[in-house]
Amino acid sequence: MERRKKKRWEDERMTGIGRRRARTSFYRDSARHVSLNGDWKFLYLEAPELSPAGFFEPGSGEGWDTIDVPSVWQMRGYDHMHYTDVLYLFPVNPPYVPSKNPTGIYKRSFFLDDAWLQEDTILKFHGVDSACDIWVNGVHAGYSKVSRLPAEFDITSLVKQGENDVTVRVYKWSDGTYLEDQDMWWFSGIYRDVELINEPKAAVLDCRVTAGLDAACGCGHAVIDLEVKGDGKGTWSLLDGERLMAEGEFASCKDQREIRITAEAGTVQPWTAETPYLYQVKITFEGHEITVRTGFRTIEIRDGNFTVNGTAILLNGVNHHDYSPTEGRVVTYDQMKADVVLMKQHNINALRCSHYPAADCLYDLCDEYGLYVIDEADLECHGFEWVENYTWISDDPAWETAYVDRAVRMVKRDFNHPSIIMWSLGNESAFGCNFVKSAEAVRSLDPSRLIHYEGDFEAEAADIYSTMYTWLEKLEEIGRGEKGNHKPHVMCEYGHSMGNGAGCLKAYQDVFRKYKRLQGGFIWEWYDHGFFTKDEEGHEYYRYGGSYGDFPNNGNFCIDGLLMPDRTPSPALAEYRQVIAPVEILKKTGSGREIALKNWYDFKDLSHLCVKWWISCDETVQEEGMIEELKAGPGEVCCLEIPYQPFIPERNTDYYLNISVCLKECAAYAPKGHEISRGQFLLKEHLETAVLHETGRRLAAEDDGIFYTVKGESSEVVFHKIYGRLERFTVDGKTYVTAGPEVTVYRATIDNDMYKKDDWLNKYFIQLPDEQTEYFRTEERGDRIDVMIGTYFGCLNQSWGFLCDYHYTVYGDGSVTCRLEGKQIQRGKAEPGFLPRIGIQMKAAKELQNAAWYGLGFQENYADSREAAWMGVYRSDVDGMSVNYVSPQENGHREEVLWYSLGDGEHSLLVTAERPLGLNIHNYTEESLEEAKYPWQIKKADDVIIHMDYLHSGLGSNSCGQEQEEAYKVRRQDFALSFTMRVIGAGEDVAQAKIKYLD
Repeated sequence: MERRKKKRWEDERMTGIGRRRARTSFYRDSARHVSLNGDWKFLYLEAPELSPAGFFEPGSGEGWDTIDVPSVWQMRGYDHMHYTDVLYLFPVNPPYVPSKNPTGIYKRSFFLDDAWLQEDTILKFHGVDSACDIWVNGVHAGYSKVSRLPAEFDITSLVKQGENDVTVRVYKWSDGTYLEDQDMWWFSGIYRDVELINEPKAAVLDCRVTAGLDAACGCGHAVIDLEVKGDGKGTWSLLDGERLMAEGEFASCKDQREIRITAEAGTVQPWTAETPYLYQVKITFEGHEITVRTGFRTIEIRDGNFTVNGTAILLNGVNHHDYSPTEGRVVTYDQMKADVVLMKQHNINALRCSHYPAADCLYDLCDEYGLYVIDEADLECHGFEWVENYTWISDDPAWETAYVDRAVRMVKRDFNHPSIIMWSLGNESAFGCNFVKSAEAVRSLDPSRLIHYEGDFEAEAADIYSTMYTWLEKLEEIGRGEKGNHKPHVMCEYGHSMGNGAGCLKAYQDVFRKYKRLQGGFIWEWYDHGFFTKDEEGHEYYRYGGSYGDFPNNGNFCIDGLLMPDRTPSPALAEYRQVIAPVEILKKTGSGREIALKNWYDFKDLSHLCVKWWISCDETVQEEGMIEELKAGPGEVCCLEIPYQPFIPERNTDYYLNISVCLKECAAYAPKGHEISRGQFLLKEHLETAVLHETGRRLAAEDDGIFYTVKGESSEVVFHKIYGRLERFTVDGKTYVTAGPEVTVYRATIDNDMYKKDDWLNKYFIQLPDEQTEYFRTEERGDRIDVMIGTYFGCLNQSWGFLCDYHYTVYGDGSVTCRLEGKQIQRGKAEPGFLPRIGIQMKAAKELQNAAWYGLGFQENYADSREAAWMGVYRSDVDGMSVNYVSPQENGHREEVLWYSLGDGEHSLLVTAERPLGLNIHNYTEESLEEAKYPWQIKKADDVIIHMDYLHSGLGSNSCGQEQEEAYKVRRQDFALSFTMRVIGAGEDVAQAKIKYLD
């Protein structure tokens, strides 16, 4: 006796009932449509079997709720929100799913007139998650699954003149769910468009265009494969706008419904991501006219590289999910257009659809604006890895039909897009016979493109050797041919951009450009997938895994994009833009005026660009100019001499040559003058001078045994003898420094510290320091007083630490210099592999909210993420020094800072450093950042918190991938800091910072 009877939504061999064969989306421009988007009646149930009797009959549904289509029902208050990266939310027992299977029944009516009924009626769902049954006028019309692909049903025989009824029952769980375990939120419902298509009785059913290019002669040739219904005659034409390039006729009869047309186009403009030139194929058949856009390009493997039009290309890509912070998986054309334009503006040239076919408008935009696309099947069964049977269904022939169906339907839908250069069979699903069969089926359908699948670790079925999150050392081995096979290599995921990160992007790009075999990669990922929330107290923030009480969950692992949920670019996007810039700006050795431009474009020369240059010092532009003519072909270098005038430098002033490579004319994605790349070089012109501190101003000292106070004419500096620190610094009765320097090695951990966090906080207790006073000495010299303090710095229950010697000099002119030297010691064996930072923390009065600094900026920057930052003088309020990450963590660091000021509009505290240091200025403490789950929970401090770092570790991308490179890890080491504090008038910081004193 059969133990368990399979339900329709638990049959892995069933791909659908009554569903039409997949086809390309050409019809959108050539048929009558009626959108069925809008309000539908809706009934939410805990299981399909609980459906009320006759629910599919016309007229039923009284008392049901109303829901808008497209939408996901979790975002409308039904079921519950849940995020996991890998885990299935039910026992792994394929193909069976829980009996408690959340179900939504949708119902609406539509009207058809007699003219409509003279043709065929097609009902199309562009996306339903995860499976659905459809009834029209009470009759079952079909069943479909695969959430991210369309389903079409011919309902001609089921509709009538006047009012018609359609009912859709959607299942949250199906056997297909085992193949849809992508790293994303679990959503359900009709989340893409629904429409009716009025299709002629004699019509073109499908049109597939393969447009190749002979790169040697520049000639294009097209193969047009048609599938028609009905007998008749037709014409075809190939057009360049209004210009006719080729044309012909064809005929269809009962014995010939599939027709192949070949067209020679002569010399054509090639399609590439750099030159996305599109042509039109127009087909007319018995009055039915369709138009397909196409681009001429040939994709093939030559000499160990994949090529476009005979040229090996480098993919500077990003992984892209369909996502909205308010609508979940529902996206619009305008949103997709904004994404594509923003990618182009940031030098991104490739997009991977992760991990399913995207909304079809995205491909149109990539064709038009120019992005290479890896189109990926809606297939991931990552959860099987956690049950230690990763190949369970991937290597089970019973699931072959399901695997092949997903790949084939993707190819058939998206065939006509020239932007697609590879078909990906899925993601993170191990490897087995079903992928071999899928590859065979895809090659049979489309031999003109390459096949990708990272889970095919030996590239047995794939044309590309793909890896993800490969560390730099191994990537170099792959580049040298020491790892993997000899197929071209792509990193389908790297640079995990979770929270503050990713770092190391420049290092990866350098390796990609170094080795011929390496052809780039795709950053993970484009968006933070958080959802907008405004709570009862008015706090606005974005929620992530666990925020809804969902368990188990992967927390903020979905907050891992180059864009924040509201589409605010993160600092990492600016960094990536500069790292992958197609023009690299180099300074010629030994030359003050000559620069070199390296052209990293694959196809274009630099004639469409110009160079803007200017000489800057402090906050002023001393001279500027433009060079209009740039000549360098792909891979070539051109040298330019910048014609700035000789000048006599001001004292203690740095001068920079700034270079901006810009669009000479407007492009489809950006206006004239849009910056493509930037560079900055410190000029040799410099005049160093120094003066003595003003003498003759006597100081007085008081010592009460606890506090040692140094008083000048208008200043007061108080030291705590017991605690061994500067207690406060006051000028004219106003306190500017409320707590003096103390050594720290702690930063609020970032997401990319996740694998070190537990050791740092719970083994080495770096957040729990203690600085013990060892000596306190003074030396009074009339117009200056020296205060020497020795301390031992260590952390709770640790034997490693630093012997610290502070040497303060208080001058009669009201300035205070601090020289700090730290000597590392280790009395035991246990010590952290590296530290987040070595530096000091001090506090300033909370009224000092106007910040300025001379260093790298404007945006935050770190040791391994500073390519987009320039040296300059920058100004901001203190809050503007922070980056409001969805999940609070270390942020707002600036490198190479030589001075900074904090003011209240009348006076400022100016701090000048002897050598460049790292700087953080915040209105909150590191501890508050560490404790907060959302930004609104960060507690404001009573002071302005300042960090000055001798060294600060880089970011890495170790939340999933590369640790910080060795050069950017702060090892325990001796250190030294030296800086001077004084109070100045508002707006005097630039001039006062140039005053160098002889000690």
